[in-house]
Amino acid sequence: MAEKATIARPYAKAAFEYARESKTFDRWSQVLASASAVVADERVAKLLTNPRVTAEDLVSLIAEAAGEALDEHSRNFVATLAHNRRLGLLPEVAAQFETLRAEIENVADVRVISAVQLNDAQRQRLSDALKKRLRRDVRLHCEVDASLIGGAIVRAGDFVIDGSLRARLERLAGAMTN
Repeated sequence: MAEKATIARPYAKAAFEYARESKTFDRWSQVLASASAVVADERVAKLLTNPRVTAEDLVSLIAEAAGEALDEHSRNFVATLAHNRRLGLLPEVAAQFETLRAEIENVADVRVISAVQLNDAQRQRLSDALKKRLRRDVRLHCEVDASLIGGAIVRAGDFVIDGSLRARLERLAGAMTN
């Protein structure tokens, strides 16, 4: 995976720099997300490696699926990826673009996996606490995983808090066996 990230980085930076200069972060986020979803489809993924399918055909397919999101500049970007046989990297390019965007906008995307659905008050308290701790605005992405039994796992980049009951039980079991 490190190789994919390395190859995708210059493309993500190029898209990011253009989006910053033209003040079109939202549009580029939408374009990259749409195009990533298209190439992630297993039917399209097979076409990416088919030598009979031209780069122009792939660009047209992505443009049709992405709809109005693709303007002239983003279409040229997708065409560049297609001609370099790098369309399969679009999900990685999109992820790196979003990381660069979050950095400049001083926003942290925080993934919260909880045993039960969080209500609005819990989300707000968690968001406020994380904003204070991370010194950034926080965008929460909440998921439910009943196998945690209780508690939650909070991830923001390399920052991880595992407050799940499952993790506590595992630590307790490990301590008892030692």
